Amino acid sequence: MGAVTIALASLATPAFAQDADANPSTSEDDNVILVTGFRASIDTSVEKKKDNTSIVEVVSAEDLGKLPDLSIAESLSRLPGLATQRLDGRANVVSIRGLAPDFTTTLLNGREQVSANNNRGVELDQYPSELLNGAVVYKTPDAMLIGQALGGTIDMQTVRPLSYAKRQLVIGVRGELNDLGKLNPDISDKGYRANFSYVDQNADGTLGWAIGYARMQSPTQEERWNAWGYPNLDADTQVIGGAKPYVKSNKLKRDGLMGVLEYEPNDKFHATLDGYWSKFNDDQRLRGIELPLQWSAASLQPGYTESGGLVTSGQFNGVEAVMRNDVVHRKSEIFAGGLNTEFAASDTLKFELDVSYSKLKKTEENLEIYLGTGRGGGVGATDNLGFTMPADGGVITFDPTIDYSDPDLFVITDPQGWNSCGGTVPNCQDGFVNRPRIKDRLQSIRLQAIQSLDSFVETVTVGANYSDRRKQLIDEGFVLTHSDYPADTPVPSEYLFDPVSLGFIGIPGMVAFDSWRFYNDGNYDLTSEALWTPGRLTNSYVVNEKVLTGFVQANFNSGPVRGNAGVQVVHTDQSADGYAAFNPGGGTIATPITDGDKYTHVLPSMNISFEFAPEAYLRFGAARMLARARMDQLNPGVGYGFNAANNVPGAGINNSPWSGTVGNSKLRPLLANTVDVAVEKYFGRGGYVSLGGFYKYLDNWIYRQNDIFDFTGYPTPGNVTPTFNYGIVSQWKNGRGGRLQGLEGSFSLPFGTFSSSLDGFGVLGSGSYTHSRVREGGAAPISMPGLSKWVLNGTVYFEKNGFQARASARYRSKFLAEVSGLSLARDRVMARSETVIDAQIGYTFQDGMLEGLGVVLQGSNLTNEPFITYYNNDIRQVRDYQNYGRNFMAGITYKF
Repeated sequence: MGAVTIALASLATPAFAQDADANPSTSEDDNVILVTGFRASIDTSVEKKKDNTSIVEVVSAEDLGKLPDLSIAESLSRLPGLATQRLDGRANVVSIRGLAPDFTTTLLNGREQVSANNNRGVELDQYPSELLNGAVVYKTPDAMLIGQALGGTIDMQTVRPLSYAKRQLVIGVRGELNDLGKLNPDISDKGYRANFSYVDQNADGTLGWAIGYARMQSPTQEERWNAWGYPNLDADTQVIGGAKPYVKSNKLKRDGLMGVLEYEPNDKFHATLDGYWSKFNDDQRLRGIELPLQWSAASLQPGYTESGGLVTSGQFNGVEAVMRNDVVHRKSEIFAGGLNTEFAASDTLKFELDVSYSKLKKTEENLEIYLGTGRGGGVGATDNLGFTMPADGGVITFDPTIDYSDPDLFVITDPQGWNSCGGTVPNCQDGFVNRPRIKDRLQSIRLQAIQSLDSFVETVTVGANYSDRRKQLIDEGFVLTHSDYPADTPVPSEYLFDPVSLGFIGIPGMVAFDSWRFYNDGNYDLTSEALWTPGRLTNSYVVNEKVLTGFVQANFNSGPVRGNAGVQVVHTDQSADGYAAFNPGGGTIATPITDGDKYTHVLPSMNISFEFAPEAYLRFGAARMLARARMDQLNPGVGYGFNAANNVPGAGINNSPWSGTVGNSKLRPLLANTVDVAVEKYFGRGGYVSLGGFYKYLDNWIYRQNDIFDFTGYPTPGNVTPTFNYGIVSQWKNGRGGRLQGLEGSFSLPFGTFSSSLDGFGVLGSGSYTHSRVREGGAAPISMPGLSKWVLNGTVYFEKNGFQARASARYRSKFLAEVSGLSLARDRVMARSETVIDAQIGYTFQDGMLEGLGVVLQGSNLTNEPFITYYNNDIRQVRDYQNYGRNFMAGITYKF
């Protein structure tokens, strides 16, 4: 099989996860026993890594519908140079080589995928692991790889039914339990997973079909501590500004459906039709207490203790708490489908056509319901609240003097007077609801011709791909005012639960009630925040991208030297719709705006694999790579202000009446020249050692810069005539870039290769070191989002005669994380290093009446590793401390 066949198998026609000969079985004809399960997964992954001419990492299914981990994200996080960021305790998005998910492209069966967040990073927990048969991560691109990115490209793959020799049916079910228990009364700490996969073929082996279904209802419990910064108490000392601790419970429901129809009547025609659908419902309850401290009328009392410039214990008097009974409903639905056809016009010429369509719709309702002791701040009962901070950072504990579980004391109100509804209704915010909505649609068509040659160059591929993507974000938020306003109203008894414990912060109980039912029973009036807050409109956008990619690639093979060389020519037509909005004092005034640009880039690439000794390879890759700007950066929205006092004759740029914050629909992509080198040695079945390095020179970097903006034609307060039309704004711009380099090492050591007495034992491991130097203007080098300098992974396993056990650990050093901030905006904050340990043990019956039946026990996050972010490069100044607990699963699978 030539290099071009391998490339086509993983691109235009997605790679088979497992050949028929690789299916677990025993051959009586040659007395060769084929390994199964996790060892088979390792063998398949290592073989694909060796055969690919690009530098790749591979994860393969252990069996039909059975990846080695609970999610594709967790499986990917164990590959060299890859790391995940956790959300609600589960692996969610992937960084490759220190580059954030926005710089990574995710494909399904070779086709780019839409995303559920407001940018480009694909949330991988939307894809049930039971419906995937593996994934290939391309660290070096080739010209045929559509959707390449600066960090790398992930190609997830479903089964191909004609690669199986016979009918297969797999059924599995698992129960799940979180050891933190039931933190909220209306969300369970128990869940389950169930899956079904079926593959079959007709008698002639020319038509195959596969269908898979997976359902998950997963519990997540979380104790979360959130700080409101650490303001200066004086020139040398900082103190906690406020806190928002709460307990959170999630019920994550996900249904996934996969179908494949494959037809190959002869050696001239091959067609594959595949489809994927997933529905994702995340139901959350959050109950906690916001404690305004230094940022409020509360006062720090004398006698506090201080260490290293930070107050570590003391007492705030006059603390007026805001009690929260919050609900989040997040729903998203994805569909992706495509048809791939191959036609051999002659023995040396083949044509391929691939058409695909994918779409996503996501809605969210993020409900906040407030209780307090009085309306408007400084009105009701207050607390004299003692606090103690752990020496090494962590959860601050409190010593309260009032009863937070008293429903007569804490009533429905606006405790802090946070909002006046545009100045018309004082202290009107008894709650709030965020309702962002996302729609994403992507359609593409690809045509290519492959000409085989009888020479050093085996094949030449010429083709083109056209894609059309439209992504929309509508950002809405509403102030909730109780229907009894301005009265302070106790929660009706029929809605009350027993108090919820906040014992992890020293508060034994708080008022808990069914706020979702109370809200839906019509007890609140809604007022759109967009009426007086321009940011709701300027955050909303529609981005359109039409991309035409032409490519040519030569695949060569001459004894020990294999590889490819080619070029892409990428033409982009991008445009975006948004709003220019401001509030002159009487409400928001908005004007629709549209902007965009067209541009073309040339992206050459080359990959060479040289077998300098038996099963030993020197690999080299060089390419020019591209990553498009984030969607929210392409938003042309303009939030601006007009200072009438500066609107005088002779006004200039330094005293202009205009100011603002601006997007940029003309942003060009990030471009980088990259070089990769790796040495790999393979041995036995599933054994290898690899060491490599990479260097990326970034031509540019996108960050906010001060720039002059033309406000000609923009509305002004009272429609006054501006004396000067230009102002200095903060705008996303392409600026000077930098460099990124790193070293990666990995190994797979099946001990049976060295001693038959150790057959079944083995160890996998990898480590990477990445360093970057990127500046934003003349400032010091920045921390790049998602970059951990060190990422380490290890797995030890034993598998033989149906018994299997393994334990895995993954470590990443501190990194700049992207988290949800005020009004669901993206915040960047430093995250502490973490080590996550998982393990499982199981047995599959090999014969008899129970043949094919497997039992398994799994545990994740066994050391209960928290996710921690912090401020000011001081690990004691914790921003977020998220304790997820341990999850345990027990289940069975049955393979017919």
